[in-house]
Amino acid sequence: MPEIHEVATLTSKGQITLPKSIRQALGVDTGSKVAFDLRGGEVVVTRAEAEHEDPAIGAFLGLLEADIRAGRHVRSLPEDLAQAILANAGHVNLDEDIDGEVTI
Repeated sequence: MPEIHEVATLTSKGQITLPKSIRQALGVDTGSKVAFDLRGGEVVVTRAEAEHEDPAIGAFLGLLEADIRAGRHVRSLPEDLAQAILANAGHVNLDEDIDGEVTI
């Protein structure tokens, strides 16, 4: 990625406009999400999708896609597991500590 130096002005609401050259370099447009990481006094801005993709989920989805393309059928989830997933969809806090023992 090329070296780019741009300056943006912070508004009274704490907002900035990402300069066009930065938006182009990141490949973001209206509606895109960006991530801000504070590292040793510097703020690093990245596309949120690229920075925060879970490699385990990506690997699982890759295997699932390969099975589907090969015509292998995926069995449905047990009903209790499917219901638990639906009940917790959007309610899981990945930063929260896990209570109890976990078996992997």
